[in-house]
Amino acid sequence: MRTLTAILPAAVLLAALSAGAARAEDPAPAGPQVVVPELDRRDVRPVRIPSRDFVLGAFAGTYSADGYGSNPVTGVRLGYHVSEDAFVEATLGQTLVSDTAYRQILPGGIFPSPKQWLRYYDLSFGYNLLPGEIFLGRNIAKVSAVYVEAGMGNTQFLQESHQTFQAGLGMRVFLRDWAAVQVDMRDHVFSSDLLGTRRTTQNLELSAGLTFFF
Repeated sequence: MRTLTAILPAAVLLAALSAGAARAEDPAPAGPQVVVPELDRRDVRPVRIPSRDFVLGAFAGTYSADGYGSNPVTGVRLGYHVSEDAFVEATLGQTLVSDTAYRQILPGGIFPSPKQWLRYYDLSFGYNLLPGEIFLGRNIAKVSAVYVEAGMGNTQFLQESHQTFQAGLGMRVFLRDWAAVQVDMRDHVFSSDLLGTRRTTQNLELSAGLTFFF
């Protein structure tokens, strides 16, 4: 009996403490929201960015006709970007080739006249290998791309047409999103028998020009 009398107050105290702890764990009821956001929804129209997939340009440089020295060359190009890195390009160029070196040995030379037009056109496929940026000074950076290209075409020289294979390397630096400076080094390869023996000629061209995107 004495034991029961001693345990009963302890049990009541323990029950009271447990009830108080349970009430302390209950989250307080949420009150009314103090700030109600008022946002005006705007109609957003997507920006129409021009694709600028077509390229038109002009170039000038030097054309080294195999066996006839180097002479100025000029031309135009028209291209289309199939993707961000791949493109196709048509090129038309011309240069005046001289046989002056042969006229010092052979009377009358090997051409009907001392200078003859060499004209070519080709269609090539190109791919940007190293897109990036080029820095002009400390505060100016321009988008650039180093690319390779190769294709087929035709060279017309001394009233003859020669099937031509050409390949090269180039670099394009964008001045604006619609204009760029382009530098190209190409090798035009075709067979010729002008000197009596058919041989494969290597005709190197180095040029620079402006291209415009639209």
